[in-house]
Amino acid sequence: MITQHRPTGSYRRLAAFAPPASLFFIFLTTVTMLMMARHRSAVSDYVVAGVLVFGVITLIAIRRGLAHIRQLDQVSLIDGLTGLSSRESFHADYKELAANDEELAVALVDLDGFLMVNEHHGHAIGDEVLRRCSAILNTQVGDEAKLYRMGGDEFALLMSGKLAGTLLEGLCRNVIERLSRPLQVYNLSLTLGASIGLSRCSPGKPASASEMLRRADVSMYASKRAGKGRCTWFTAEFDANRAQTRDIDEDLRQALVHDQFSLLYQPLVDCDTARVACVEALLRWHRPDGKSIGPDVFVPVAEQSGLILPIGLWVLRRACMDALAWDEIMLSVNISAAQLRNAEFPVQLGQILEETGFDPGRLELEITETCLVLDPVVAERSLAMIRNFGVNVVLDDFGTGFASFGFLRQFRFEKLKIDRSLVEEAETDEASRAVMLSSVTVARAMRMKVTAEGVETEEQARMVRAAGCDQIQGWLYFKAMPAAEIGKYLNRPLDMASIYLGHSSAQAELFDEPERKIA
Repeated sequence: MITQHRPTGSYRRLAAFAPPASLFFIFLTTVTMLMMARHRSAVSDYVVAGVLVFGVITLIAIRRGLAHIRQLDQVSLIDGLTGLSSRESFHADYKELAANDEELAVALVDLDGFLMVNEHHGHAIGDEVLRRCSAILNTQVGDEAKLYRMGGDEFALLMSGKLAGTLLEGLCRNVIERLSRPLQVYNLSLTLGASIGLSRCSPGKPASASEMLRRADVSMYASKRAGKGRCTWFTAEFDANRAQTRDIDEDLRQALVHDQFSLLYQPLVDCDTARVACVEALLRWHRPDGKSIGPDVFVPVAEQSGLILPIGLWVLRRACMDALAWDEIMLSVNISAAQLRNAEFPVQLGQILEETGFDPGRLELEITETCLVLDPVVAERSLAMIRNFGVNVVLDDFGTGFASFGFLRQFRFEKLKIDRSLVEEAETDEASRAVMLSSVTVARAMRMKVTAEGVETEEQARMVRAAGCDQIQGWLYFKAMPAAEIGKYLNRPLDMASIYLGHSSAQAELFDEPERKIA
C-alpha cells in the first residue's frame, strides 16, 4: 500500500528550480550592491549588514514558499469533499505499482440514480450522499485495495499482485450488494445502487493508467446497459462494438438528412367486432448500401447520441399525416425514455398536432416500463402535459419485470399492452397465465383497455379473448405493412383467410419481417 506521495508535475519542477534560482538571485543582489558602494568610493559596514539581512530574509521566504508548494501538492492528491485520494493520486500510485511488473486490476464504480438525487433534492443532499457513499466504500474496501474519488459520482479501486483481478471482482460484488441497500441521508431514504466496470493487465503486458481507466469506463457503461447493479469485465469486443456504434451513429445522421427512414403499420384487431381498431407505427431504415439494421440495433444508438429526439419527431409527424386518411381508427406511436425526459417534447407534440390537423383523441403514445422506472417524477409531469392535449397514453410491454400494479394506480393509463413474452408463456405455464389474468383484471378495474401483443396462434387468441383483452396484435392477423395497404382492411369484419391469400409475393416479403418498434 502506498502511503506517501512525492511532488509531481509543475510543483516538482518548481521545487527543483527554486533553490539554485534563489542563490543566484542573492549573489546577483550582493554583487550589485557592492558595486554601487564601491562606485561611491566607500564600502560601508551598513551596506554589508543590509546585504546579509536581505539574504537571510530571502532564504526564509523561499523555504516557506517551498513548504507551501509541497502543501499544495499534497492537497491535489486528496479529494476535498470526501477525503479520499484523488485522480492525480491514482495516476501516481498506478505508475509506481506498474513498475513492480505484477498483475494490476482497476474497478470504476458509478452510482446509479445519483443525477436524480441532485435534480430532486439539491446539491447539498447530493454532496452528503457522496460523503456517505465514500464512507461505505472505505469500510468495504479496507486495506484490500486503494480507493479514489475520480470526480462526480465516480470512484476507482486499484489492486495489484497475484489474482488481483479475481480478488477485486469479489470485492466489487460486495460493494454492489452494500450500495443496493437504502441510504439514510437526514430524513430521506434513498436507494441508489452502483454499476462497476473492471479492467486488468497481466505481468509483462503493461497498459497506461489512462488506458486502464478507459477500459473500466467502457465496461461500466456496459453494466448500465445490461440493467445496472452489476460488474462487467472489459473485453476487446467492447471496443469493436463501440466502433460499430460510432459508424451507425454517423450513418444515422446522414439518414435523417437524406430521408432514408420509412414507416410500416401493424393493425390491432378488436376482439368483439373483428375489425381493425388501431394501427401501430413501426420504424424502418433503408440504408443506401442495402444492409439491414433493425430498430432493435439502431434505436439504442440513437438514444445514446440524442438523435432519437429528431427521429422520434419525424416518426410522429409522418404517422399523423399518414393516419389522416384512416379517420375511424386509432394511431399508436412509440416514444422513448429520452423523449419523455425532454421538457420540450410536450410542446413539440402540440406543434405537430396543430401542423398536421390530426385529432389528439385518435393518438396513442406508447411508453415502456423503463421510462417510468428511470425517472417517475419527470415522467408523471410530462404525461400530465401530454394528456392536456387529449392524447391517450399506453403502457407498452407490461409484464417484462419492472412496472408493478402501483405504477398502474399512479399513472392511470388509457391502455395496457401485455408483452408478447407473457402471452407465449401463458399458453403453457399456469403461473404466467395467472399473472396475465390478474393483469387484465386489475387493468379493467381501473378502466384501462387491454391489448395482447405477439399473438401468433389460434390457441393464444382464444386464451386472451377469454382473459378479457379488448384488442389483439400479432402475426396471426397482421404483420407490418405500408400505409397504402391499411385502407383495404378498414370498415369491415376481417376474413382471415383472405388476408393472407390476397398478398402478393413482394408484399409477403415485407410482412415476413419481425415486429420492431422505435422504442
